[in-house]
Amino acid sequence: MRRFCPPYRQSTIPSRPGRALAAMAAVLLLATPALAQTQPEPLASCRAPASTSDSVTRTSRYVAMPDGVRLAVDVYLPARVGGPLPAVLVSTRYWRAAQGQPIGAMERFWISRGYAYVYADVRGTGASFGQWYYPWSPTEVNDLHHLVGWIAAQPWSNGTVGSVGTSYTGNTALLTAVGNHPALKAVIPRFMDFDAYADLTFPGGVVNEMMIRDWGAAVHAMDMNQVPRAPQGVRPVDGDSAAALLAAAIEDHRGNPRLDSSLTETRFRDEPVAGFGGATLDGASSFLYRQAIERAGTPIFAWASWLDAGTAQGALNRFMTWSNPQLLVIGPWSHGGGHHTSPFLPDSAATTPSSATQNEQAACFFDRHMKAGGSPYRGKTLIYYTLGEEVWKRADRWPLPGTSNRRLYLSGEGSLADRRPSRGTDRYEVDFEVSTGRQNRWYTQLGGSDVVYQERSSQDARMLTYTSAPLLQDLEVTGHPVITLRVASTATDGNLFAYLEDVAPDGRSTYITEGQLRLLHRKVSRDPAPYRTTYPYRSFAAQDAAPLVPGQAETVTFQLLPTSVLFRAGHRIRIAIAGADRDTFQRTPATGSATLTVHRGASFIDLPTVPR
Repeated sequence: MRRFCPPYRQSTIPSRPGRALAAMAAVLLLATPALAQTQPEPLASCRAPASTSDSVTRTSRYVAMPDGVRLAVDVYLPARVGGPLPAVLVSTRYWRAAQGQPIGAMERFWISRGYAYVYADVRGTGASFGQWYYPWSPTEVNDLHHLVGWIAAQPWSNGTVGSVGTSYTGNTALLTAVGNHPALKAVIPRFMDFDAYADLTFPGGVVNEMMIRDWGAAVHAMDMNQVPRAPQGVRPVDGDSAAALLAAAIEDHRGNPRLDSSLTETRFRDEPVAGFGGATLDGASSFLYRQAIERAGTPIFAWASWLDAGTAQGALNRFMTWSNPQLLVIGPWSHGGGHHTSPFLPDSAATTPSSATQNEQAACFFDRHMKAGGSPYRGKTLIYYTLGEEVWKRADRWPLPGTSNRRLYLSGEGSLADRRPSRGTDRYEVDFEVSTGRQNRWYTQLGGSDVVYQERSSQDARMLTYTSAPLLQDLEVTGHPVITLRVASTATDGNLFAYLEDVAPDGRSTYITEGQLRLLHRKVSRDPAPYRTTYPYRSFAAQDAAPLVPGQAETVTFQLLPTSVLFRAGHRIRIAIAGADRDTFQRTPATGSATLTVHRGASFIDLPTVPR
């Protein structure tokens, strides 16, 4: 199993070449791009200014929060400050820096673009004091507001702040807007978790055991200052030469909960999590803060990927629901945008534009909101990438205008058909050794590793599969596929996995996307969802739980994670159904066997298709 070594610092943009994303995002910012294009265009009106400074100074200190807890904060400034500067804030739980770590390229980039750069350890982590109870707790969110105020009051500040980050720091970037501080002008959340339960840790109610276990263990080691890759540990603040203050801060962290043990026993969204101080996992979800962030009206420049856990799902739900100005870019990347992951291109496909260009797009967005003469972003725009076609497109609404559903029925002899078949059943004894591997869309969350799904035929042979006839013409699927199964089980609970695949004329099967559902959570909620969706909403609450009656057929409907893909003429569409993904998700039932019976006449998938 790949070991997760969290970064000691988290760059604004990944250090490896980024996606065509940034340059496409650039197009959206100030230009009027074509509907579709194969190459990103330069942002003519956003040119990098001459470097203002190559010389950077770093100071590190504690900043006290209203309750007295002190946060470790690094401030990077040009060696000669010619006047007040706008500031970029990054707030992390992965250490702002390790001991002995030199000033890096990211700090130098923002200084060269005329910004101060502020990097903070959130409370209960790194060299900061206090306790960290769970990600993005209300106390942590409140700290972000006070950090903005502290920055704006500094003598080197021009009174404007922007917050940016990827993954954990992407969440803190967005949540910095909750306090509606007048100094905060824009945020850039990248590859973040909008709904921590449904988009990452419990998609479809299925326990993402790998993520909870590996991430929980890794961050606990960091909080104890025990990461093997950083033998000297987190860097103390200036003046703490004997590391006495650091030792006291680490002692505070001993009260942090072990998520790798407490979360794996969680089943319901409304269930208090051990160590969370009475809070549920929803406490770690930014969708709860809709009212506050909409009131602030802060412009959002968001990034996500079709192949990075559920980051695209969350970003699209926010895009549809929130009234803030939003520029959203969804591409074919690993977590953080470091690898090109289109399954139709070689694993080694180059990622363009470069990291430097991605940084420029972030700076251009902040320039518009934080420098004199800038034009703040208004409205909503989506730039997205279609897999298989390998083309960038844009839209101002989601779902895309003209979207219609193409329904394909699970039919006899393992086929997918346009017409409802006669009744029949298919039995499947769950193979609990089926796996999508350890380079899948979930593993990339642990450090941004590449996403590589091997050719799927061997795994398909161990699942229940249904394949269409060759397509007579190209078919673009963009949105959330939704599958409906009439199914019975010999167990009282279990997991269902549904995979959408492209089958080439030579028989090669390519992974496109997936969905999962824990059958205990099969009930569709009648209560209003906290955000708009294009698929059936589930509460995942204890009151809606419904164990199966062995042998009794139930109709279940659930979404596959969103995608944009072009199925070429002559290719076939395949749906593969499983009851396990060994290397990623918790086994249900924990022991014993299970047999599924699928009723073909009432089972189908709806594919959201758009006109060509």
